[in-house]
This record gives sequence, C-alpha cells and structure tokens, in this order.
Amino acid sequence: MTQTTVAHNNLPIEIQQSALLRLLTNSLILCHTTPYLSCSEVLNLAATSRAFRYLVYHTPQVFRRLDLTNVKSVQFDIDSIDHGGETWRNVQLDENLTEDDFYSGPLRGIFSALSRVDILRDVQVLSLDGLSVTAELVHDIISSFSVRILSIRDAKNLNERKLRGALQYACRESRPQGTPRLRGLYVFGPKESTPEPLSADSSPRSTPVDALVSTWNKRSPKALAAALVEVKVKVEEPEDWWIRRGSQIPRPVNPEWANTLVACGGVIAFDSVLCTGPRHLNSSAWGKINIEALNAAASLPATIKVPHHAVATHSLGGCASCGAAPEGFTVWGEEPPAVHRDCHERRSSGCSGSSEIGRFPLLAPPPMHSTNLKVTMCPSGQPVNGFSSSTPEKDKARFIPRCFDCIRDRYCTGCYRWWCESCYIGPLAVNIPAVKKSCWECNMNCPECIDITQLRLVLSKGSTLP
Repeated sequence: MTQTTVAHNNLPIEIQQSALLRLLTNSLILCHTTPYLSCSEVLNLAATSRAFRYLVYHTPQVFRRLDLTNVKSVQFDIDSIDHGGETWRNVQLDENLTEDDFYSGPLRGIFSALSRVDILRDVQVLSLDGLSVTAELVHDIISSFSVRILSIRDAKNLNERKLRGALQYACRESRPQGTPRLRGLYVFGPKESTPEPLSADSSPRSTPVDALVSTWNKRSPKALAAALVEVKVKVEEPEDWWIRRGSQIPRPVNPEWANTLVACGGVIAFDSVLCTGPRHLNSSAWGKINIEALNAAASLPATIKVPHHAVATHSLGGCASCGAAPEGFTVWGEEPPAVHRDCHERRSSGCSGSSEIGRFPLLAPPPMHSTNLKVTMCPSGQPVNGFSSSTPEKDKARFIPRCFDCIRDRYCTGCYRWWCESCYIGPLAVNIPAVKKSCWECNMNCPECIDITQLRLVLSKGSTLP
C-alpha cells in the first residue's frame, strides 16, 4: 500500500486525474481484479503508459496468480515451437538437445522472459493445465520458484514416474528446513474447459442460455427444453468430493501414486487423498473386517494382494444399508478418528502430522485470491477454520473416499449407492440387492437401476420376431 501511494503522489497531475488509474492505485482493488485477467492482458495494461507500468510492476500481489494455460506461445506443437521468441520449424535437432529441453522448451522460454522483468518471484499460484510439462521442469519449479500451489492437470509429455520421484525427494525427511515451498499440487483431476468465444451474431451481453436458445430456435420445444436442462446441470455442477458422488478422477491412476501421497503426507496436498477403506493400513477400520471372507464372496480371487495404500478415486455417501462405513466419514473441520503415537508410525500408515494436508483434497479450480491451503480445501458454505461445538451434525460437509477395489461388486454406477463391508458379503447377504453387470455396455448396477434402464421386447401371444 505504501509503494502504490508513493507512486501515485509522484505521477504528473494529468495522469493522477485518470479515473482508471486512480481506481487501480487502490492495491486492494488492483489485486482482486488482476486474477481475472490473463497474463497478456495485464502486460498490455502495463504497456499503456509509464504510470500503469510502474503500478503493475511495483505491486507485488499483481502476479500472485499466473495462468498460462491459454497463452498461445506456450502451446506445444511438434512442427512449430516458440521458444523465447525464436521459432523452430522442422529443424534438425542438436544431438545435445535433451528430451526435457525439447518438450519443455516453450515454457522455459516464457519463464526466462518473465524472470527478466522480475515477475516469477511473486507468483504463488501457477496453472499449467494441458501444457507440455516435464518432470524436470516441475522439479525446477519446486526447487527454484516461490510457487505454493501448482496445477498440471492433463499435462502433456509428463513422465509421472520421474515426477513421483521428484516429489518424494522434495519431501524427504532430511530436506532443508522450510522446503519445499510448494504446498499444493493439482495433478489427478481434469482441467477446466475453456469457455467458447462468442459468435459474430451473438451479443456480448448474452448468456449461455440466450445463445443456446438462438441456435435452437428452429428446433422442437421438447429438444430445446432438454438442452436447457443440460445447460443448467453444467452451470450448477455440484462440488467435487463433498457433494458430487461417484468417480472423481476420469483416468486410471498408477498404484505407485499412493506411496507418493504417503511420502508427501503433511507437506504437500493433492487433489485426491488416500483411500480409507479397511483394506489399507491408514484406515481406522484396519483389522476390523475379515478381508479374506470378503474376497472369497466377491468376484476376485481369495488370494488377491491388497496394497498397503491406494489413491481414492470415488466419493461416497453412507452405506445404502446402514448409512455409515467401517472407517467412518471424512468430515470437514474434524480431527482424524485415529491419531498415531509417533511420527514414524504416522508416516508409515499414510497419515500426516497435519489434520488437513493429506486428509482433505484440494478443490478445483485453484484459488483466485488466496494461497491458504485451508481455503483451497474448504467446501462451499463451510467455515474455513472448522465448526463450533454447537454446530449440528447435519450441517457438516462429509464424504467417504474409496478406491475402486474397495467398492468392487458393491457399488452401483447408476445411482452411486454402495454397501459397506459390514453389511454386504457378496451375493450371500440377506435383503441386500446384488450389484451386477446386465449388458456389455453397462457397468455394475443395482436391480433398481437395471429395471429403469433396461429395454425389454414384449411379444403378444402368437407373434414372432421379424
């Protein structure tokens, strides 16, 4: 605030009277406005005059959040790569050029340009979703930048094995004090879809619904109504993990990621957490369920190897029969149900010294105005610092994180209902519907969903198939 005030007082009188400049000299307004602008738009603002340039480059919080996902010069193209302003077009590569130099060239060129004007030193939230990001580049970001929250969802050319090694090394017990600076990593979920630009015949003030109506004006009312419902569902899509049930990660997750989450417990948070099912060591229900009997009753071999830890891919509500789960719910603002005795035991079982990092997932999208991990994890409508003792249980956000192996044969992909280990032991359970695969195209479904979705051909007496 002091820097911007001094800069404002030193400006010529004709510039001080500029309405926009006078508005933006309020650092609170400036820092809450720039996150909604792209990096190029902020730089264009700084290029309009010396006054705006001084204001933008001398207010540290302006570049606190940097989103490069839509910058054209960092889009990786195998035929044309813009590397720091120099374009490579079908060139014969130098034999000394490494794979990392090739795939991370566009981003390293941008980082070099931003470093020359001292922008990277202030970046704390960095979004590189969908770009060409190598594991070596992520290692450099962790070790050299001040980034606290990094998003690399759907990144291209990313060697996940090397990335896991870099993360585990950064979180090693012998690491220097105060490192790593990175506290949150988005890597499992999908990147946000980019809004489509307005067409030439659409009004700048029109809403997505208005644009949809204009394109459907010659179609039937029934089809239009169905499309409007789809738009409403997309706009009001429930929040991941805490409200939206079912699969939260749209791609297979390598089992080795579980060891990385264990190694980074209490240090780096991810957009997923460890499965809390009783098959795993970190579960508070470990040893309370007869896993051999459960495997024998399911479609899996009785000798199946259960991993010590697994990354949660599904968010569940309470069991459809008892309304709970053997390990209990993950409740926002509450301490974990089981606290281990020493740090070594906490690390080996997947729990962390912090009650937030490693227990609650990062929520998409990355924060606009904060780098506080609690803000990033906090469900919508919930207090950031937890609940008071008088808060009703029904008002607390909760979910059950599970991997697919912990709900196999007991989870319906249609209605997201499931049956816990205590209530359902395969098809031998009493008064519990059997979840089964009714056709090649469908996944496992409960009888109710099968009755709703399955088509039947009813023939009258004496009729034959054509």
